[in-house]
Amino acid sequence: MIQPLFLGLGWPEIIVILLVVLLLFGGKKIPELMRGAGKGVRAFKDGMKEVTTDEDIDKKEEKQSEQ
Repeated sequence: MIQPLFLGLGWPEIIVILLVVLLLFGGKKIPELMRGAGKGVRAFKDGMKEVTTDEDIDKKEEKQSEQ
């Protein structure tokens, strides 16, 4: 029995979705779309790093003010 990979989708459904995307956007647009998605993910990761850095700074300031 084949187990679903993502959100209950198996390999056949994923292949159909990829084919539909290929037909809709064409082979030339897909690299541009993936580049844009990569930039978006990178921006999200950088934003998350900034948030955790800000939280670390706040914690250090709280510890220093307690002493």
